Amino acid sequence: MENQLRFLLIHSLGARSGIKDGMPRSLEVDSIVVTRALCVKCSKKQLKFNSRADENRKVVKKSGTKEHHLWQKRDSAGSGQKALNLVRIVSELPNEKEAVYGALDKWTAWETEFPLIAAAKALKILRQRRQWTRVIQVAKWMLSKGQGATLGTYDTLLLAFDKDDRVDEAKSLWNMIIYVHTRSMSKRLFARMISLYDHHNMQDEIIEVFADMEELGVRPDEDTVWRVARAFKKLGQEEKQELVLERYLCKWKYIHFNGERVRVKRDRWNEE
Repeated sequence: MENQLRFLLIHSLGARSGIKDGMPRSLEVDSIVVTRALCVKCSKKQLKFNSRADENRKVVKKSGTKEHHLWQKRDSAGSGQKALNLVRIVSELPNEKEAVYGALDKWTAWETEFPLIAAAKALKILRQRRQWTRVIQVAKWMLSKGQGATLGTYDTLLLAFDKDDRVDEAKSLWNMIIYVHTRSMSKRLFARMISLYDHHNMQDEIIEVFADMEELGVRPDEDTVWRVARAFKKLGQEEKQELVLERYLCKWKYIHFNGERVRVKRDRWNEE
């Protein structure tokens, strides 16, 4: 169709000029102009057609079904409500093991599986409220069911023993932890136990825990280093105190001076 239109236009231009056989240069230029005009016209039609196709595709996409995501956020309100219910139950009970354990067993009676998330949240709430006796009861009950034997549970239970002045129970729990989890002991648990012994002025036990720490290759943090050094000093072992500070305490520290973080050499004896 376009070729026929081009031929008719060129023929009409030739007829106007009175030329039948040959084609002058002016007519060749005119034919080129006509051809370009037709190309522009065709390209506009193609763009218009493409735009209509895009619009149709957009309409189809909007009218499609809802996109499916493999990961969907789960509602955590259920476990939170269970945790608050557990806190309310144990807070109203007398301080008797049988009553507390019976209420906790009733709390899980209709559960198809142990509500570990809710129990862990309840333990965290009790810790924030500093209800140390209830923390100990709930944590012991969880461990008796074979649940919650994690670093967080052990750390919370040792802290509760420390706050409730139950050092003997803390020592028994510590012996069990270090016997069962010898090769997976963390710096956090060592620091918690040394802090407990430091609060109760038990220097010999601090040195014993620190010896296990060194044997297992766990490097102490700065607070633990100071507690161990003070224990050696109270026991009259200044040489070992100096050795611990020299080995584990960093020779440099950072302070804030005039709004900037500055590294300065540590004067360890004045920091005790």
